[in-house]
Amino acid sequence: MALDRAVEAYTPYLSAVVWNAMGASASAEDVEEVVSDAFLALWSSRERLDPERGIKAWLAAVARNKAVDRLRAAPAASLPLDEAGEQSGGALEDELERRMFAQALWRAVEDLPPPDGQLVFRFYYEGERLKDIARDIGLSVPAAKSRLCRARRKLKEILEKGGLTDGAAG
Repeated sequence: MALDRAVEAYTPYLSAVVWNAMGASASAEDVEEVVSDAFLALWSSRERLDPERGIKAWLAAVARNKAVDRLRAAPAASLPLDEAGEQSGGALEDELERRMFAQALWRAVEDLPPPDGQLVFRFYYEGERLKDIARDIGLSVPAAKSRLCRARRKLKEILEKGGLTDGAAG
């Protein structure tokens, strides 16, 4: 069955995507549940997906979104005040700012119109070669470069408008 092949082929990859999205707050069970939810979404969407385009990037985006949704739904872990005071050099604040920026950036990427969001995701998050992405979405490499450049400017504009620049909260 095709779903079994997809599960076998993409589980390790999706697990890495989810670990990266959820960070230290994720347990093995959390990762397993989110990956399973991504495969359930694949099964539910099987009629609408184009097998010629591949499913790897689609699955990765679904898994990442589900991981972020799980993080948002989870209650914030409390840190006892005496431990919070022991954090040296503002490490806690730096981590919070980094996470806020990463979440804002991800939301901005998700809001980009097609195919710009897919270009940014596959190029920067997946590390795919631009010529491969351009071929898959039906663009020339120069057109893909131009769209990627415009998408970066748009992301910068969105982040600056939200008070987030240079990887830190404003």
